Amino acid sequence: MPRPIVATCLILLAFLPGLSNMAHAADAALRAGAAASTLTPALGSPIIGGFAPFPATHVHDELHARCLVLDDGTTKLALVVCDLLGLHSNVSDEARRRIEATTGIPKSCVLISGTHTHSAASVLGKSRLVRDVPLDAYQQFVAQRIADSVQCAHNTLRPAELAVGTVDVPEHVFNRRWHLRPGTMPENPFGTIDLVKMNPGAGSPNLVEPAGPTDPQVSFLAVREPDGKPISVFTTYSLHYVGGVGNGHISADYYGYFCEHLARLLKADQFDPPFVALLANGTSGDINNINFRTPRAGQPAYKQMQYVAEDVATKVHAKLPELKYARDIRLDARYREPVLKRRPLTPEQLAWAKTTLETRPEVAGKTDLSRIYAERTQALAAAPESVAMPVQVLAIGDAMIGTMPCEVFCEIGLEFRSRCQQQRAFMVSLNHGYMGYLPTPRQHDLGGYETWIGTNQLEREASVKLLNELIAMTEEIVAARKGKVEGTNDK
Repeated sequence: MPRPIVATCLILLAFLPGLSNMAHAADAALRAGAAASTLTPALGSPIIGGFAPFPATHVHDELHARCLVLDDGTTKLALVVCDLLGLHSNVSDEARRRIEATTGIPKSCVLISGTHTHSAASVLGKSRLVRDVPLDAYQQFVAQRIADSVQCAHNTLRPAELAVGTVDVPEHVFNRRWHLRPGTMPENPFGTIDLVKMNPGAGSPNLVEPAGPTDPQVSFLAVREPDGKPISVFTTYSLHYVGGVGNGHISADYYGYFCEHLARLLKADQFDPPFVALLANGTSGDINNINFRTPRAGQPAYKQMQYVAEDVATKVHAKLPELKYARDIRLDARYREPVLKRRPLTPEQLAWAKTTLETRPEVAGKTDLSRIYAERTQALAAAPESVAMPVQVLAIGDAMIGTMPCEVFCEIGLEFRSRCQQQRAFMVSLNHGYMGYLPTPRQHDLGGYETWIGTNQLEREASVKLLNELIAMTEEIVAARKGKVEGTNDK
């Protein structure tokens, strides 16, 4: 063999390990896909969100399961946001079983949350604390459509880059729990007096101060193709919902308006594969869109939710050009089900419930809160004494997303962000279940709607235990990543 050819071959052989590593790095670069499936129920389905369900008579806008799938070459994650008040853990279990069967994405790597729109049919079942009960027809439909959205997003996986951003939008969020002037607090349905009132009269002279903070931060993951074509934006905001829908209407509330408007701003509403925006509920258990100090005038149906959605979408859109995108994005996930005690009931509470149901007959067309909460008290007494609570952490680049299956109070989300070692940390509520409101122990002791028996179903220290569990999971991920970087953990 001529010497120049031999030399060339030796040089190529010397570089083969480097070429191999370059190929592996290219294979490990981020890929992403997004999709959406409809969840709209049939007309006549009971709309939940108030104390008494009522039949749907009109579809104002379709409900969706919106999905983003990410793949770093080693780990795949699926983030799904559903236009539902919440979903029973069984629905999430079944959807994730189907997702794993069709895409190979492990159940622990799939996030499925509800937005908490109050204009949707129920997939909560009869008892939210009981697992392993058969799904009804609509629950089966929703589970399948969630799985469909993930499979479709998985089908469109393509090279992508991702950035994490935040923007503060304080003008739409207000704490809805208030201290009132002494002597002006009304009786609750149990015949006792709370220390705070949910949704006091807007503009009332009896207002003293809100019982907790708000969280103005909008957090988002922006995903696009390497040439800049948008794929998806996954967003969270700690705003309960906006409301103001037509009578009997099915609607995704401001969450749907946000997704549509962001697509229009990006000129991405006709893309193929489609661009999909997602807006998840942050920690809004005690936050709504009512300015109690300075109430706004009444507005036509849908006007306020459209205003809020478009304003938030516009502010997110304005931040996108400032972000630094990367393809070398590492993914990770942790999922656990710590067991908590349900809220204990005293003999006095059970006696009150029995007497109330015996002495206050049901009246058609009348909402009797005392009777409703007496029924809830008895139902809670019949529930299991403990419940497995699905909690999850997703690590996406330098972002850390913690989740709980409850309507989480705002200050819990703020504490998660402050305690998490990752700089960009935020929470998603109502993930993998609907276990009622989750106040802190301090808020629990103040009383109010969110702490009433039946509205609140878990032990007083539930938020402390769940938050500690989430923080431990984030620390585990950080330690694992650090070990890999330092070469102390090759697994």
